[in-house]
Amino acid sequence: MSHSPGPDAIEGQNRNRFPTLFEVLSRKTVAPLDLFSFYIYMRDQQRSVDYLDFWLDVSQHLQLCRLYVRRLHRSMIEETPDPEKNSKRSSYILDNAGEGPSNEKGDNMSDQRLSAFLRSDRGSRNHSPQNSQGSNQSRELARPSLHILDTPNDSSSPGQDSSADNTQPRREDLRASAEKILYTYLLPGSEREIIIPQSILNEVQDAIEGSEQRADPELFDPAKDYVFQAMERDAYPGFLQNKGLGNLVPQSMMLRLIIGLISFFAAIWTSFILIFLNKSRATRCWVILPFTLAIYLIFTHQYMLDPIIALLGYSEYTSFDFNKIREPFVRKTLNRRSITVLVMFLVLTTAVCCLFILVPGKRL
Repeated sequence: MSHSPGPDAIEGQNRNRFPTLFEVLSRKTVAPLDLFSFYIYMRDQQRSVDYLDFWLDVSQHLQLCRLYVRRLHRSMIEETPDPEKNSKRSSYILDNAGEGPSNEKGDNMSDQRLSAFLRSDRGSRNHSPQNSQGSNQSRELARPSLHILDTPNDSSSPGQDSSADNTQPRREDLRASAEKILYTYLLPGSEREIIIPQSILNEVQDAIEGSEQRADPELFDPAKDYVFQAMERDAYPGFLQNKGLGNLVPQSMMLRLIIGLISFFAAIWTSFILIFLNKSRATRCWVILPFTLAIYLIFTHQYMLDPIIALLGYSEYTSFDFNKIREPFVRKTLNRRSITVLVMFLVLTTAVCCLFILVPGKRL
């Protein structure tokens, strides 16, 4: 699976701070704080990937609406002798529609313009919610949102959607996409139900199934904003701590702790045996090995950081699957923490080893 950064990621590498959640969701970041890493974190550690999938599917619905407006735009250019005059409105809306949470600067107004245009469109409005199977195109564009991780931000550019007419979204495709989001994530008992306030659910359900039968992206704004704020408050701080200040996943950390504790107790037991057998200090020097391994592994668990791997420039995506650290600020932060952890590790290891090596032996 490809998880290359979006076109804005290079610009984002110049930041001297951790990225915001919106920057991660907009794919303006690179590993280990990229969207792919956040998806894995939400899936494996937060166990709430449905919230992220909902946010991504709503963003994909916005892309579908853009494609629909672009098709109308091209139709107006082809059928109207004065395309500059007649397509001005749809062109402006298309070029200024936003993708982020509706409270992001500029995005709320642009989403409103796109939604107002779609509501004013006189396309097909007879699509029944009970028969919302949609066309092959709608099922392709509204499939589970993990594919968004593999799609560049500019994948909906005019040069990539200028194929045959049967590949263009239609009004019923917008309806099918909106209904799919409602029936998959929002309704009680749905396949991947997320918890949102009842007032927001009622508002979205009435907009889609009511007399208006809306399919514009603005109808999901309250739910999208609620989910964004929930992820920003409950999940994103842990993601930054896990990936921005450490480079290990919980499964690896637990394994390191188990091996570290076993090695530490083995080192303690061996040291006392050698002392009470009155072995020479040269022989007792061998306890350096188990003590070094034990203390290093315990430190990596305590700080969620393997300093040697971090200094080599790698972070763990999943258990024992390491990838290059490409976010400059994260790399600098982990390098500083790694040096600090290594210094503490060397001091403690030296102290413990000296204690058990230099203490006088006494045969019992």
